[in-house]
Amino acid sequence: MTAQYPLHPHIVLLPNLTQLSPLLYLTGFPGLETVEHWIFIFFFLMYLVAISGNCFILIIVKTNPRLHTPMYYLLSFLAFTDLGLSVSTLPTTMGIFWFKSHGIYFGACQVQMFCIHSFSFMESSVLLVMSFDRFVAICYPLRYSLIITGQRVLRAGLVVILRGPIATVPIVFLLKTFPYCGSRVLSHSFCLHQEVIHLACTDTTFNNLYGLILVMFTVVLDLVLIALSYGVILHTVARLASKEERLRAFQTCTSHLCAVLVFFVPMVGLSLIHRFGKHAPLAVHLFMANVYLFVPPMLNPIIYSIKTKEIRHAISKLLGLRKANAES
Repeated sequence: MTAQYPLHPHIVLLPNLTQLSPLLYLTGFPGLETVEHWIFIFFFLMYLVAISGNCFILIIVKTNPRLHTPMYYLLSFLAFTDLGLSVSTLPTTMGIFWFKSHGIYFGACQVQMFCIHSFSFMESSVLLVMSFDRFVAICYPLRYSLIITGQRVLRAGLVVILRGPIATVPIVFLLKTFPYCGSRVLSHSFCLHQEVIHLACTDTTFNNLYGLILVMFTVVLDLVLIALSYGVILHTVARLASKEERLRAFQTCTSHLCAVLVFFVPMVGLSLIHRFGKHAPLAVHLFMANVYLFVPPMLNPIIYSIKTKEIRHAISKLLGLRKANAES
């Protein structure tokens, strides 16, 4: 969380503002004003799919007693974090398109970055817990119901929900104590800690080190543990007798594996660009940041709706009921 974003060369810098009125300026999509209406349609559709899709999964799991199992509790946690991530960026991103509102007060910026980073860490944790669920289901199928219980999943979910916000509080809270001078222009349509921290005209060593340690012991550690669990899963699947058994066993992991790739590949790409591509065009930074924050919440409900038989059945049943009501 220590990367610095390049500023667009045509952005007019804001004058120095006093601490009593710490207004920041969200850039949005500089240089793309001529196609802004197409970008608006694209983002509107992404928000529509992400919010409606994740709400739909939460409603299906809650209203269907057959889905009150550990695996679907975890899917509900994933849908909740995706929903939170989408709602966190919605006000400023859509505000830029709808009302041409680029200004944001520092307090509101703090709240937004807290929500974005908290839900990002929460999603990483949920994916780790889901990988453990798949590990037990494939490697110890006879003991699955004893190891993975609803009560344990709910406890793990509580830890997941609390870990992100608690870990994020210090660095976000300390931003309020820093003096800010010079440019107050941010490169995105939302607030990120790694951008705001570089606007402070004081020593920010603690925030930089804490942010790096936080990423290493949350996201990076989660990714390593997920990779290890899938290594054991692949080893176990490869030892099965027939090709049909291997395929059937691995198919139980495809939805989760797709969700892992959709979340971590953009994150790793964004980190690499921040570390080694500081002189890359601004459009590249904007594209990777938007893919990282907007694509996983949109794709995850689609992936699970396609790959999970019970979710497909619930959707078909719901559509069938609607069709029957319409005919009557």
